[in-house]
This record gives sequence, C-alpha cells and structure tokens, in this order.
Amino acid sequence: MTEEAGLHAGDLPDDLTATEAGMWQAFRNGSGYDLSSGDAVVDDPHGGHPWGAERTVRARTMAWLLLDGPPALAGRVCALKLTGVRITGTLELAGGTVRPYVELCGCRFDDEVRLPETRFTTVRMVNCSVPRLEAARVQTEGDLHLPRCRFQNGIRLSDAHIGTDLLLNQAVVHRYRTGRSIAADGLTVGQDLQAELLESHGELSLRGAHVGASLSLRGARLVNPYSRLALNAPQLTVERTLYLTPAGVGSTLLRGATPARGTRIQHFECRGGVRLDDGRFGDAVDLERAGFVFTEDQELSLRRVQTPELRFLGDKPQHGKVVLSGARIVTLVDRAGSWPDSGNLHMGGFTYENLVPQGPFPLTRRLDWVAAATAEYAPEPYERLAAVLRAAGEDEDAREVLLAKQRRRCETLPLTAKFLGYVQDWTVAYGYRPGRAAVWMAVLWAAGTLAFAHAAHQPVSRDGHPTWSPALFTLDLLLPVIDLGQLGQWQLHGAWQWLATVVILLGWTLATTVAAGATRLLRRN
Repeated sequence: MTEEAGLHAGDLPDDLTATEAGMWQAFRNGSGYDLSSGDAVVDDPHGGHPWGAERTVRARTMAWLLLDGPPALAGRVCALKLTGVRITGTLELAGGTVRPYVELCGCRFDDEVRLPETRFTTVRMVNCSVPRLEAARVQTEGDLHLPRCRFQNGIRLSDAHIGTDLLLNQAVVHRYRTGRSIAADGLTVGQDLQAELLESHGELSLRGAHVGASLSLRGARLVNPYSRLALNAPQLTVERTLYLTPAGVGSTLLRGATPARGTRIQHFECRGGVRLDDGRFGDAVDLERAGFVFTEDQELSLRRVQTPELRFLGDKPQHGKVVLSGARIVTLVDRAGSWPDSGNLHMGGFTYENLVPQGPFPLTRRLDWVAAATAEYAPEPYERLAAVLRAAGEDEDAREVLLAKQRRRCETLPLTAKFLGYVQDWTVAYGYRPGRAAVWMAVLWAAGTLAFAHAAHQPVSRDGHPTWSPALFTLDLLLPVIDLGQLGQWQLHGAWQWLATVVILLGWTLATTVAAGATRLLRRN
C-alpha cells in the first residue's frame, strides 16, 4: 500500500510530532484538541509567556488536514477544533476548498494566515493572536467569527463573501503598511456584521460593502492619527440599521438591549474622519451618544446618504465639519446640542420630511441650526424647514422661518433694496404678519385726521363740493385705488400740500407691501 493510500485510509504520516499526531486523531474524531494549561496568564495568546513544543503544531500540517485530510472515524464528522495551540509558519490555504468545520480558540499564530479565494463552510477564530489575516475574496457558506482576536498587521477581506454573519466583536486590529487596519472594500455579508467594542488603529475601509441585515459598531473605538479617515465607507449598503452607539462592557454584548444596573457603558468613539457618502440604509443610521474627535480638516461626511431615519444624537464635534449635502432622510431625530457650530455644518440639498427633536429644541435654536449651515444666504434650508413645520401643522412656526429667510435675504441686497426691505419688515413683516397693516393704517389715519383738521382748505369748485371731512380726506390719501370723493375736491397750500404728498407715498408703500405679503401667503411660500 502506498503512503498516499495509507493517509486516505487514516494512517498517521511518519513525520508528525507527538502534538501534531494528537491533532490528527482529534480531527478524525471531530473532537476538540485542548492544549491549554489552565493558568490564565500562561494561556493568554496575546501575552509574552512562551509556548513550547508540547503546544506547537506546524501550519503546513494544519493545511494538510484542512485541504486533504484523512477520513472521519466511523459515525463521526471531521472538524478542526483547537484550543491553546501555537501554530508556526504561514498557514497557506489560498484558492483551496475547506469542507471541515474550523474552530480555533485562544491560539497563537507566529506568521500570517493566508486565505485568499479560499472556500469554507464556517470558520470561528476566537481570542487568537494573528500577525495578519489575508483573506481577499474568501467565501464562506456560514459564519466567519473573529471575536476578541488581535491582528498586529491588519485584516484584508476585500471582495469577500460571507454567507451569514461576520463577527469582529472586541477584536483589536492594528494597521498594515498600507495604512488600513481592516480593508474590506466590496465585502458582502449575508446577514449581520457585528464589530461591537472593536478597536481599530488605522483606516477601517468598507467601500462598496453590502450587509444583508445590520452593521453594528456599538462601543467601537476607531483611531487613525496617520491619515484623514478612520472610517471610510462610501457606497455602503446596509439593508437594516447602522449602529454607531454605546455598548455594555461585560461578558456579553448588549446588542441594543437595556443594560443591567451597574453595567459599564462604552460609547462609540471615532478619532478621525468618517465618510459614508452615497450610503443606503434600509431602516436607520443611529448615532446616539456617538463621539467624534476631528481635526479642522476632517469631517463626518453623509453626502447623498439615503435612509428612512437619521438619529443624530451624538456629542457635538468641537472641530471639523458635519456634511449632509444631498442627503435624503424621511425622519430626522436630533438634539439641539449635537450639531456643530456655525460654519461647520453643510446642508445644501439636504431633504427631510419629519423632525423629531429629543429634548428642548425651540424654534430660535432651530433657526440658528439653519443659519449655521448657510454661511452665505441660501433659501433652500429655510424653505425645507418651513415645509416640514407646515406639514406638521405648525403654521405659525413655518411663517417665522420664512420671515427669518426674508430678513437673511435682505442683508444681501443693495442699499436701496435693503431700505425697502426694512420698510416691509417694519410694516407687515414681509406679509407674514398681516395684522400689522391694520395697525399702521389706523395710526396713519388717526394722525392724518388730527393734522388735517387744522389745515386751511379751499374747494376746487365753489359749486357742488362735498362737506369737508378730515377723516375721509386722510383715508382718500391713504387708499391709492379707492376714490372717496374728497381728494379731488379740496386744495391745500404750503406745508399741508407736502404733508398730503407724504401721506400718499406712505399709502402706496403700505399698499404695495400688503399686496406683496398677500401674494406670498397665497402662494404658501
């Protein structure tokens, strides 16, 4: 019988060490192979305590088992389940097909793990120390679990296809020489991508990734002092919700549940720019209590994002910008203290249909919010806010917003137009407070009546003139269209003639202002 035939019959190869022979037999039996000592300090795969030959296997032996291993024992299923094992050499499975179930717990790799274009059923690596995971275009039918693992030189999952869930909970990933900690451009995950309490030191890149359910970065800490972006995820598609929210620190993660009393909460923190441009999110983008620490040239970019709900409830960034240009939101849930200061908010083309403020958010603060987004006058943010308030039945607030828009516009006009704008504001508030017109008209009428009661007046014709009435004469001066039969029948001289001219001019100004305001109201602008 040849050596190859012997291997496929289950015989042990001649060059295996005793440790590898035990792994070989456990693989055929589908049972776990635990080489841990029971001492937490010694067994820490990330610590410096050396592991000797009694806990060491070669990577090529693992590859042999996974790619072309012996058959299972009768009534068993082959599986590689290792605990507390040191793997030397590079684990090279590129382009292979791995059918056995793989589970590695508390293991230590001396060299990188290479899995490009490899096909798996399910892979679970828990609390392992890995110099680097190279897994571009890897495919799994089930899960890829990497919780609590540490990667000294990053992870590459570009164009990978994960059948169900990808778990990176509590993983610690340092950047590779490219500057990226996790390179997962074009990644496809069938269900959830959970990276709760993740520590990323470098750029987390998810450009063009697609997640079939939710993407959770609850309690994650993304730090990239080396370049502009800590999270680079343009054209990201998440069928349900993106969570950049707190998580509970403990034996189990919260995953959105209310934490037990006394649980320590860790907020999502990002020290570096965030780019989510052109993202599509099926349910929501949740930024509740998220912390962003930017330099002056960094930003939270949500350009052209589309989602039914944006929960903008994080801490106010002290530096950098928040950009919502072109974003399309159905419901904006926000807090007054979450928005950046004037000049650091950009909302050109930002559309939303409902406003749901959390906590006090008076209209004056909302107007400051719009002003902060428009360093130069632009009517669109004011009109959008007014439309949303009107749709919610807040007609008075909508008029106040449009009045603020006109006042802001007036500041940009030439001197003459600015003066006329001030007159419109003082008289009828650009038509948004039409009750002022009656007040001004009454004041001018009363003042004119008192003045013209003392005026010397002569009839234009001695025959057929009406009885002199200062009240009707003043009203005839004020109303430029209506003829009450007084103006053309009496003649004034000197200063009284000039006073009549002033009253006529004031009447015309007031009438045109009222007409402009009425037109604006009829258009519901």
